[in-house]
Amino acid sequence: MLETIQKIGTTPRFSEAAIYNQTVYLSGKVSQIVDGDIQAQTADVLEQIDQALERAGSDKGQLLSAQIWLKDMADYAAMNQLWDAWLDGVRAPVRACVQAPMAKEHYRIEIMVIAGMPRR
Repeated sequence: MLETIQKIGTTPRFSEAAIYNQTVYLSGKVSQIVDGDIQAQTADVLEQIDQALERAGSDKGQLLSAQIWLKDMADYAAMNQLWDAWLDGVRAPVRACVQAPMAKEHYRIEIMVIAGMPRR
């Protein structure tokens, strides 16, 4: 029997999350802080991820993978300071981090994650 795909926060363009086979796939998260530096935007994005995972029934302790896009690799060290602090106490997921053009000029970072569902 095939499992049902559950979608959360669906709009005409995308869903915030899709859950299939005990795995949560989050859409990419970008900061809503227009004038923020990389640390302010990273903190905002990580908080959005925490909230989205909670809505899906998971948490950062269940992270399997992360993809991070930075507007400028000069922000790599400052972003990693927040990333490392955010992951304190949990095992880090597999991860890729690359420089990429962003959809809007003020975006400095976008993060997309995949997480498992905790055993109940």
